[in-house]
Amino acid sequence: MSLTLEQLNSASPADAAQMLDGLYEHSPWIAEQALNERPFTSLAHLKHAMCEVLAHAGRDAQLGLIRAHPELAGKAMVSKTLTAESTNEQSKAGLTDCTPEEFAKIQKLNADYNAKFGWPFILAVRGPRGLGLSKKQIIDAFERRLFGHPDMELQECLRNIHRIAEIRLNDKFGVAPALGHQVWDWQEQLAQHSDPGFAEVGQLTVTYLTDAHRACAQRIMKNMRDCGFDEVYTDAVGNVVGRYHPATTGGKYLMTGSHYDTVRNGGKYDGRLGIFVPMACVQQLHQQAKRLPFGIEVVAFAEEEGQRYKATFLGSGALIGQFNPAWLDQQDADGITMRAAMQNAGLCIDDIPKIQRDPAQYLGFVEVHIEQGPVLNEVNIPLGVVTSINGSVRYLCEVIGTASHAGTTPMDRRRDAACAVAELALYMEQRAAQDGDSVGTIGQLQVPNGSINVVPGRCTFSLDMRAPTDAQRDALVADVMSQLNQIAERRGVRVKAELTMSADAAPSAPEWQALWERAVGALGVPLFKLPSGAGHDAMKLHEVMPQAMLFVRGENGGISHNPRESTTSDDMQLCVDAFTHVLNQLTTELS
Repeated sequence: MSLTLEQLNSASPADAAQMLDGLYEHSPWIAEQALNERPFTSLAHLKHAMCEVLAHAGRDAQLGLIRAHPELAGKAMVSKTLTAESTNEQSKAGLTDCTPEEFAKIQKLNADYNAKFGWPFILAVRGPRGLGLSKKQIIDAFERRLFGHPDMELQECLRNIHRIAEIRLNDKFGVAPALGHQVWDWQEQLAQHSDPGFAEVGQLTVTYLTDAHRACAQRIMKNMRDCGFDEVYTDAVGNVVGRYHPATTGGKYLMTGSHYDTVRNGGKYDGRLGIFVPMACVQQLHQQAKRLPFGIEVVAFAEEEGQRYKATFLGSGALIGQFNPAWLDQQDADGITMRAAMQNAGLCIDDIPKIQRDPAQYLGFVEVHIEQGPVLNEVNIPLGVVTSINGSVRYLCEVIGTASHAGTTPMDRRRDAACAVAELALYMEQRAAQDGDSVGTIGQLQVPNGSINVVPGRCTFSLDMRAPTDAQRDALVADVMSQLNQIAERRGVRVKAELTMSADAAPSAPEWQALWERAVGALGVPLFKLPSGAGHDAMKLHEVMPQAMLFVRGENGGISHNPRESTTSDDMQLCVDAFTHVLNQLTTELS
């Protein structure tokens, strides 16, 4: 019989500790100390309480916990002395049925890992959906993490231990994140479509209006119809739109959604999570035959990444009247114009102006997105409320010095263009760090026609500077560009700088941010607020209506724009629950 929170909250300390026995391998003290936080309002509350106990336990206790875990496919498995929980987990991942070659490989990895770090390799082998990772996935993770930094690897082991405990806790309470599983499955299905050249090697790439892109649109439309949307269609730029009507004709709509295109060799969740989470909410409303005082419009934006054509935010920009007709003449790498691609996809270019939305017909815009960074992962919190989408500025620059012989030019006579840029890079790193949440990056740095024995006479480079407010961003830009000019003058080199992009910050509307904050609090999740360093479709909608975003924790250090981008069905369930809570709040306000 499954446990309930009521039983746990009302039990004696000894009985409650017994109820939670086995969550952490041979380490009952974590759950015992977490019980001091009773009463728990949710399983999420209990999970975080246990995370906090371990976070404050000290390094020796953390290492003791890690070392209490058995090796994967190790001696304890062979001798059948694993705990029942570990036996179940390793069995689900197929580790109890290894070939001799697989077993030998894992044993070698175990030995190498222990020799390097001094503790066993920890991986939640039941995986982000709880079904079990494949042996290949386990070995790949093993080989990758073998090269990690010890401090980071220690934390990664602890995070995997918390994931193991989370799954075990779900088992004890008979809880399954059903809607989280549904969202997970939708994303797995969508990831089956990838552009030629990438699909063949198992990489996910979906760029604007390719066959894979159009297949994604068809699948999203089918899923929307299955969920019970009243209207489902593709608009003139390829956005997939699903509308769930309000209780009464003429009611306003809440707009939400994100993009379904990807970067090259990207992840499954960037953008797409923000399409499927609200779809799960609409599915629930339809199954309950429930209508709200407002409608829900989910938009799967066709283009956000700017990968095939230089037209970033094409999908969301078109909704606010910012489609630039000059884009139609842009050519992709194969010489295909955007106009030809749109015509081939059956889109009506003449109808593009007609898809511009009237903001008066909408309550606002909300977007769910994977964090794409390490912050939530590091603090062991599943959801984060976004305070602002950072404003950004980009430059393409060139420093011009004097190319000269590397052997005969004394160090104090050089006009080294690359050294000037190197000095700037270090300054920008230090200056951005002073603000705490500003960032600065030189992502491209080249010495054209450089030679190993020539002092660089030219150096081209990019500058990308971002901050949560325009004033903070502008102060960073001013300091960096001033420093660049000072460096150039002191070193006797010249500078060219071209501003290529400037995007204003998009602070969350306070009343809409508060909706997310109340929703997160109601789930028993600690309130954590953070800015978004990445750009999102919400930036475009921000120009015409109030917006606010919710971030979901990513696994693997929060990595994104990468095949290892991931999150768990448990965290996605919390996201669906938070979105539902926002819908309920709006319903109360409008009733």
